[in-house]
Formats: sequence, C-alpha cells, structure tokens
Amino acid sequence: MLNLSIPLPETVFSALHLAPEAFVQEMRVAAAIQWYAQARISQNKAAEIAGLSRADFIRALSEARVSPFQVTAESLREELSDAD
Repeated sequence: MLNLSIPLPETVFSALHLAPEAFVQEMRVAAAIQWYAQARISQNKAAEIAGLSRADFIRALSEARVSPFQVTAESLREELSDAD
C-alpha cells in the first residue's frame, strides 16, 4: 500500500472538530464521492478509495445526497429505444 503525506495546518483539525485520523477518513470519503459524482470512477473503485464496503459507500452517497446511479440522459434514451 502506498502512503501519501499531505501537509496541512493544524488549525484544519480544530476547525472541523476532528482528530487527524478522522479527518483523513472523511477526506477519503469526500474525494471518492466527488469523483464518483463526476463519473470519473466506478462505485467499486470509489468504495476502495474511501476505505468502505460497497454497501457502506452507497450509504455515504445517500447521506451526501448523491445518486448511486450513473445514468446519462443519452444512455437512458438509447436503452429505452432498444426496448421497443
């Protein structure tokens, strides 16, 4: 496993009232949700980045009010036209 070091001012932890470990976990989940919402990564990869099971990641998406479905209007139109 690769470890990254990100220098942050100590004040960020107190501003969010989080211990450094909790801050890192929350940052992983937030990044995974953002990249998933942008359709840059799959649900499985996002869950891996977040350090969560897929079910827990879907719950995190729900809490963040992000749809667990990645469907574009165009792909939906194509799927519906294929069903005819």
